Amino acid sequence: MSINPYLRHTALALAVGSLALFAAGCNKSADKADADKTAAAEAGKPADGNAIAGLPTEKDRVSYMIGMGLGKSLEPIKDEIDFDVVAKAVKSSLAGEKLLMDEKQAQQINEAFMQKMQAKQIAEMMAKSKKNLEDGQKFMAENGKKPNVKTTASGLQYEVVTQGTGPKPTASDVVRVHYKGTLLDGKTFDSSYDRGEPVVFPLGQVVPGWQEGIALMPVGSKYKLWIPAKLGYGEKGTPGGPIGPNATLAFEVELLEIVKPGAK
Repeated sequence: MSINPYLRHTALALAVGSLALFAAGCNKSADKADADKTAAAEAGKPADGNAIAGLPTEKDRVSYMIGMGLGKSLEPIKDEIDFDVVAKAVKSSLAGEKLLMDEKQAQQINEAFMQKMQAKQIAEMMAKSKKNLEDGQKFMAENGKKPNVKTTASGLQYEVVTQGTGPKPTASDVVRVHYKGTLLDGKTFDSSYDRGEPVVFPLGQVVPGWQEGIALMPVGSKYKLWIPAKLGYGEKGTPGGPIGPNATLAFEVELLEIVKPGAK
């Protein structure tokens, strides 16, 4: 199972450490910016041409930029931390003060935290997987009752929108299609229409539901396909992507062409 990036290889400690080092590296140029600000104020002119409301100096802007980056890196675990304590540790580290824990303690705490977050993510994924499976089964049971919807032996469901008159592809063919894929809540997760260009792919290299569904279609057809998880992306979904575990998928597919070998 895929684990979020913030749980890999002490990523949190590295992110904070990197930002702290970057901030320390900026101190000299930031001090110069303060001097420039003072001189500019005396002359009645802005410190430089890059002033931002509320952030007039380079030091202000660099500091704010680092804060934005730190905030973004910590957002996935914001409910697990006290940012006042984070800020205290950063300040103490930059000031060269004695820290409240040593490197060995920090490593032990980091490993325990990673294990906790991994367990939490696994529990969340299992709950989501179960819900998606139940929702999909319920949807397919109701959808299959519609008069124009047909269900194959595998569990794939389809509806003919437009029936073409061309040949039907086989698993060894390369096809050109236009399509839109949605989740059961109606959210589009992929669309060649939105990209403005159809896709070309070997039919034998896509998920089983697509292989079966497109093979039913004569060239020139447009079908609606409903693909249960077992014929789609299964228990894993697309880790880090839009398709969750055990998700049932809906597609609108137009079969434009069976691409001949050597055709461009």
